[in-house]
Amino acid sequence: MNRKPQGLSREDVELQAQETLHDGFIRVDRFHLRHRLHRGGWSESLSRETMLRGEVAAVIPYDPVRDEIVLIEQFRVGLYAAGDPNPWSTEIIAGIVEPGESADDMARRETMEEAGCEIGRLERVMTFYSSPGGSSQRVVMYCAEVSAVDIDGVYGLDAEGEDIRAFSLPADDVFDMLSTGAIDNAVGLVGLQWLAMNRDALRRRWT
Repeated sequence: MNRKPQGLSREDVELQAQETLHDGFIRVDRFHLRHRLHRGGWSESLSRETMLRGEVAAVIPYDPVRDEIVLIEQFRVGLYAAGDPNPWSTEIIAGIVEPGESADDMARRETMEEAGCEIGRLERVMTFYSSPGGSSQRVVMYCAEVSAVDIDGVYGLDAEGEDIRAFSLPADDVFDMLSTGAIDNAVGLVGLQWLAMNRDALRRRWT
């Protein structure tokens, strides 16, 4: 089977109507559209609800000297709604890029707000969509040089109801958490798996 992408583009979608269903902490729009088919011709008119979310910057905070990774833990309503017995999620740093703010600036700001870490060197490592079947959210992933000394504490903005515990662990312990399922969110999995594959080269560059 030929798995090469067929070359369809945005020009092969016909938007017929768009309506906002909810505009709160998350905005949800319904799109009425049709698109070209791989086998030729056009689809029937489709109705699809999508969460409209801005660009997100995510940060893997890594101390190359101590070979430690800074993680955070916070309550997540999605886990609670799914019936998860532990709705507190172990994650890397992430946040919405504000209007007029660059993703790089947001990465530095959010790392200080969520973990009390100042970033030294900052490398952009990839861009991806976290859940394209139902969300427009695009994630810009960074790896950031930080110091993990005395990092334990509780951070976050009171005005946003944040209660975020930051802590650091040896990199090998964090990679073990990937294999046991202790880290089960997509952004964290993507970022930490990237670091697992690139740690040695990164330490050579940064030390």
